[in-house]
Amino acid sequence: MTTRSLTTAVRDALEAAADPAKAEPMAAYMKYRGVFLGVQKPLRVPIIRMMKREFRPADRAQWRAGVEALWKGGYREQRYLAIEYAGLWPEFRTAAEAPLYERLAREGAWWDLVDLVMGVLVSPAMLAEREAMRKHTDRWIEDSDFWLRRLALLSQIKHKHETDEAMLFDYCLRQAGEEEFFIRKAIGWALRDYSWTNPRAVRRLLQENEGRFSALTVREASKRLTA
Repeated sequence: MTTRSLTTAVRDALEAAADPAKAEPMAAYMKYRGVFLGVQKPLRVPIIRMMKREFRPADRAQWRAGVEALWKGGYREQRYLAIEYAGLWPEFRTAAEAPLYERLAREGAWWDLVDLVMGVLVSPAMLAEREAMRKHTDRWIEDSDFWLRRLALLSQIKHKHETDEAMLFDYCLRQAGEEEFFIRKAIGWALRDYSWTNPRAVRRLLQENEGRFSALTVREASKRLTA
């Protein structure tokens, strides 16, 4: 596999699937934080399969080069696919690559890319190597860049019974007074996700800290809680 062949194949596939009529609405939905070809998620799935089938990296260096090359593409969909490509091979998608995940989040700096980095890269790496990943998320939760704090807050999404409850609640409480919308929303999302597993613990946290969390956070966190 060569980096150029990967990027060329992906670009060709995206252009073949592009719908100019959808490009403008997609860009508007993301507040014009990128240039879109108009390839929605369902049409990107076959491209992800093609990458997995035809462009397996020989080693970590080639894997990283592929991610970097796709990320540097001129279209938003190429950045989506850079993240998806990174997540295709668990042997490379490890805690050792946390600096890469951090950079993608800093450069992406909007919820679509940051949350994809979380779901495809950070959350799986945290589940597989909790101690190693926590060295990074413990730093992210205090970072001046709120996108990294969001990444830390959401780093255990879908971990269910393997969630480190103390860590989750600690992160949420540390950010409870934050005024940034995307942090308040993330706290609520993280707690709502965990409420599927332990609703009593989430309810207790909210009750014992009444007034500390924003109304948005409480509303989001309480969606799955029964009376």
